Amino acid sequence: MPLMGSLYVGASGLQNSQNALNSTAHNLSNMDTVGYTRQQVQLAARSYVTLSVDPKAVNNKQVGLGVNFSRIKQVRDYFLDKTYRKESGRSMFYEVSTQVMEEVESQLGEMNGEAFQSTISDFWTSIQELAKDPCSSVTQGLLVQRASEFILRAESVYNGLSSYQDNLNTQIKTQVDKINKYGKQILELNDRIRAIEAGGIEHTNDLRDARNQLLDELSELADIRYDEDRMGNVWVQIEGVDFVKGPTCYEIGLDVDPSTGFYTPFWPQNAEYRILEDGTKDYIIDGAEVFNLNREISSDLNTDIGGLKSMLLARGDHRANYTDIEGNYDNVSQSILMNVQAEFDQLIHGVVTKVNDILAEAAGRVTGDLTLNDGTVLKGVRYCRSDPDGYLRMSDGSPIQLFSKATTEGYTKVKAKVFDENGNDTGEYAEYWVYNEEDPSQINTLYTTGNLMIHPELMQSPSMLGFRKPDGKEDTAVAEALKEAFEEEEYTLNPNVKKRTNFVDYYEDLVNQIANSGWVQRSIYENQTATVENISDAREQVIGVSDDEELSNMIKFQNAYNASSRYINVISEMLEHIINTLGV
Repeated sequence: MPLMGSLYVGASGLQNSQNALNSTAHNLSNMDTVGYTRQQVQLAARSYVTLSVDPKAVNNKQVGLGVNFSRIKQVRDYFLDKTYRKESGRSMFYEVSTQVMEEVESQLGEMNGEAFQSTISDFWTSIQELAKDPCSSVTQGLLVQRASEFILRAESVYNGLSSYQDNLNTQIKTQVDKINKYGKQILELNDRIRAIEAGGIEHTNDLRDARNQLLDELSELADIRYDEDRMGNVWVQIEGVDFVKGPTCYEIGLDVDPSTGFYTPFWPQNAEYRILEDGTKDYIIDGAEVFNLNREISSDLNTDIGGLKSMLLARGDHRANYTDIEGNYDNVSQSILMNVQAEFDQLIHGVVTKVNDILAEAAGRVTGDLTLNDGTVLKGVRYCRSDPDGYLRMSDGSPIQLFSKATTEGYTKVKAKVFDENGNDTGEYAEYWVYNEEDPSQINTLYTTGNLMIHPELMQSPSMLGFRKPDGKEDTAVAEALKEAFEEEEYTLNPNVKKRTNFVDYYEDLVNQIANSGWVQRSIYENQTATVENISDAREQVIGVSDDEELSNMIKFQNAYNASSRYINVISEMLEHIINTLGV
């Protein structure tokens, strides 16, 4: 090789050793930068100088001119990235579920320092005391007082669960806003990366690190799929629907339920809409929801990925009550909060209606047909004749209800025909009180938590209960019936539970069920956390910066730089010697 050409080899060594040193220094200075990926210099051979061509030889005689800087590449493992993002999303799903379970346990276990179980026990104790002395004004007053406490504290527990639903609802909006923000940032980074790398010379590794960090954080919130096209753009799908694609970020919309204020994430591009008078769009989101919450939650089906989905499932789509267990339990079974609301309300409803029914039957309420004065026949209604002076009656003649509805009346007064003992029409009319049956489609007709009260008249005069029959005898049968009602094991938490329980133990079983479910969720979360940590450690070995390794590289590249410098000095001395010798 000519001596002048040999300088190319030395110069390339200096340049590329310097680039390698710069990359090493960049790695070391970003060791603690979140999302940073270790970088390496890639070198490529320069053009060769052909000295001669010999067809008989294996190769032509060529002389290399050194190496050339090719690019600074990121050291990443695509499959580890994909696995990490999938499992971190699953971990976040169970982390949210665990947090919700712990909050529910707190709501049920304690209320202003006093467990709700003690409220049930106090009410049960008041009934036991009543059974000992039904006609005592003290035991009657205690019964009414404990019943009032039972309602107030039940409302407090239920309202606490509802408030946490609202809290989750606010978090859902925050998470959706964050997802949309990430989508716009990814789109912006796509544009910047594409513009810089279009010339094929410069590589925007720091921008790519920022984009990868966004993908990491986005994967915790939802189940994502992503890939990079040949132009350097990353496209992203959420739950199988395009989120970032080409020049567009398809932002997630939020539909607001007018009755509850609950948010439902949906895809505006997939929803039908109509234009209102003010120019705004009224979306019909059926079929355009981001998450299908009716699918079974399973790791095999990959339906347990993403913190946002877990929040939506935990919150549910309405305030649940006992009718959800009786009518459509599948709709609430996957929602932690709705499930607990329904089971808790079932306890309250069961206690309230059972106590009221015992008192009403003692007051003479029967089931049968009534013929109103206008000829209308009421079939199979529960009713009793109005009697202000009757046994267990209010001042208006209606049966005493220990628990009344706050929004609607328990009984309706009607005028109907009177029949004798043989069923013959006497031709007379009398006033009757007809029990207003509960209608699941109208919540204000239900004896449900939040719609209960103790009648003010009964609160002022608990002695209205009396428990003394018209003949003056003490009515121990009603008190015993109330006592037996609390001991009967006729109730289950939900259709999937076979164990029967009574009112006294129901709440304890509910708390135990939540505790067991919480333990299961916590175990899954801990196992999933360990899985994510293992994958993260494996990924960190690839993308992470090791100070020992980088310092070793620095020494290596410094020596390479010194060697190239020494090589140039030798070539320079040889040229000087030749020139001086020829000059002589």
